[in-house]
Amino acid sequence: MAGPAAQSPMKLMALQLLLWHSALWTVQEATPLGPASSLPQSFLLKCLEQVRKIQGDGAALQEKLCATYKLCHPEELVLLGHSLGIPWAPLSSCPSQALQLAGCLSQLHSGLFLYQGLLQALEGISPELGPTLDTLQLDVADFATTIWQQMEELGMAPALQPTQGAMPAFASAFQRRAGGVLVASHLQSFLEVSYRVLRHLAQP
Repeated sequence: MAGPAAQSPMKLMALQLLLWHSALWTVQEATPLGPASSLPQSFLLKCLEQVRKIQGDGAALQEKLCATYKLCHPEELVLLGHSLGIPWAPLSSCPSQALQLAGCLSQLHSGLFLYQGLLQALEGISPELGPTLDTLQLDVADFATTIWQQMEELGMAPALQPTQGAMPAFASAFQRRAGGVLVASHLQSFLEVSYRVLRHLAQP
């Protein structure tokens, strides 16, 4: 087991990474939003419902990982997530003073598409968590489809659907479960910002 001298730099690095990510999301959440768009109210309300559903799915996955495997604190796994290459999805085009509607919808879809891939990479996490993970995957895919269809209706969708990039490779059951904690945590942060943006756009 590593001694205190070896653990201290690792803890410091983990804390620095955690603070960096926290600052990123705090800045995004604190930035004023631009004027509301002319997106259909029915679309926005459906999106808000889907966000809430996915947040519930993600919370259920987090609770089961905590109760079953004692993996309760994503901040303790920041270093592992960094070494595994678990990415964050940006929403820089959404919470800004000059909200870029096309860019925001594109980033929402790209982020959801990324989390689809990350959740697929977690398949086989455990028999107990399989059904919860499946439900979360389906709901994220449905939300991504809702965004894509609206982009098509507005003429904002690219000619081709995006393709999935390389996903983290989990070498052990522990890495996959720890990855599940981190992916769920990242997804919840993404959804918090998404919900705030969509709620603002839904205001009359």
